[in-house]
Amino acid sequence: MKNMKKRIIPIFVPHQGCPNDCIFCNQKKITGVCTTVTPEIVRDIIEECLPTIDKDAEVEIAFFGGSFTAIDMDIQRSLLAVAKEYKDRGIVKDIRMSTRPDCITDEILEMVKSYGTTIIELGVQSLDERVLLDSIRGHNSNVVYKSAEMIKKHGINLGLQMMVGLPSDSEEKCLFTAREFIKMDPFCVRIYPTLVIKETGLERRLESGAYKPFTLEESIGIVKKLLVLYYVNNINVIRVGLQATDDIQLGKDVIDGPYHPAFRELVESEIIRDYIIHIAEENDEKNISLVVNKKNISKAIGNKKSNVKYLKENKNMNLKVKEEDIDKDTFRLYGEKGLLVEASVDEINKKLLEIYGL
Repeated sequence: MKNMKKRIIPIFVPHQGCPNDCIFCNQKKITGVCTTVTPEIVRDIIEECLPTIDKDAEVEIAFFGGSFTAIDMDIQRSLLAVAKEYKDRGIVKDIRMSTRPDCITDEILEMVKSYGTTIIELGVQSLDERVLLDSIRGHNSNVVYKSAEMIKKHGINLGLQMMVGLPSDSEEKCLFTAREFIKMDPFCVRIYPTLVIKETGLERRLESGAYKPFTLEESIGIVKKLLVLYYVNNINVIRVGLQATDDIQLGKDVIDGPYHPAFRELVESEIIRDYIIHIAEENDEKNISLVVNKKNISKAIGNKKSNVKYLKENKNMNLKVKEEDIDKDTFRLYGEKGLLVEASVDEINKKLLEIYGL
């Protein structure tokens, strides 16, 4: 059976009800939305989006931005009532929301579930106590574990969001957070490299010299290990990197940090590169041909041929990437004497888990 296409209708509720001003956050800049969201606006957005969605797609309404469950309960009900109407009519399959871990109670969960909510994403960001404190999150890690457990207890799918490169962060702390996420067995995970957005506490710390963001290379080096950990443990990573908008780009609302519009592809390209290097060195090969499905050509070659250039300049290896009609999860590596290995994505990730020492 063919997988149905998923289409999301995003409703941005910026900073409405959020009890805290975290050091990295400016929801108006991130979402591009400044106005208060009303039931009428929710309905207008849904009606505007529906004609653009294929009839055979699964539709989801998602309340993003701010902290949805921190809003006045009556306002929550009024917004959710509109979404529920479309779900009850069979037009929408899922209702999703994002919120803070310290804005979850049994009463709230009972209410949002009664309006058809199926997925709640917690903006966890980190489970390291020092990182939480220095990022002015306003809660400790115990709150996260408790909220995650409550969400699952109420039969709602759990989503978890983490950030890489917050104040006092490190590779070790990011890996700790990922391992703790895996123990919680979430429905989905998002990974965001920390960017310095205009008019945030992080911008002020950057200007004073109290904060230094991770470089793009550092972030890729950490996130590739996070992805391998998640993939091997069958965790669905639904986003890596902040979605590009007219304003979310370097030189506009992003002042500094590891921003790239194709961040996930950069990470997955480096994962492929690391595997190529391992196989080539293991077989003492300098001339490598990689055969992939056409959907993986871009990642295999690398952004602006980065993999080809890196192997030539740093390993004195020649890489040729060829497209064939093979399974999209299969990679074949050839050397001068023939086939070196045919591996699935799962096999590659398991080998990289070992290579990365995870």
